[in-house]
Amino acid sequence: MYTHIQVVFDAAEPARLADFWGLALGYVQEPPPPGFANWADFARSINLPEEKWGDQASVVDPEDAGPRLYFQKVPEGKVAKNRVHLDVRVAIGLRGEERQQRIEAHVAKLLDAGASVAWRTDNQLGQVVVMRDPEGNEFCVC
Repeated sequence: MYTHIQVVFDAAEPARLADFWGLALGYVQEPPPPGFANWADFARSINLPEEKWGDQASVVDPEDAGPRLYFQKVPEGKVAKNRVHLDVRVAIGLRGEERQQRIEAHVAKLLDAGASVAWRTDNQLGQVVVMRDPEGNEFCVC
């Protein structure tokens, strides 16, 4: 049995982090529930106070194969290393120079989107780039 999961991120700016991870993973903004033209209409329908409308955001896999990513606003900032992280696997099945080029191209795209390189390391397949998203959450590009 397969259980659908979502990955939840605490965030200072949920929409910004959702945009970043959408770019990183090829995900898209989650559409509003059926019957609603936009998220504001949905928020009104559940009597969510307008000042809370930006407190969450989500992105989904357009092919519905990967988990939903949900971003929720929290008052505190990140203070320690993640205990769980995502691996952005852009070079599956590749080796050598082709693998490295694929990784470096994705790293460059994410740097332009606000990520930073934390460090580089090697595993049995080659180099892995450990990065931080715009709010400091660690992840790997491999």
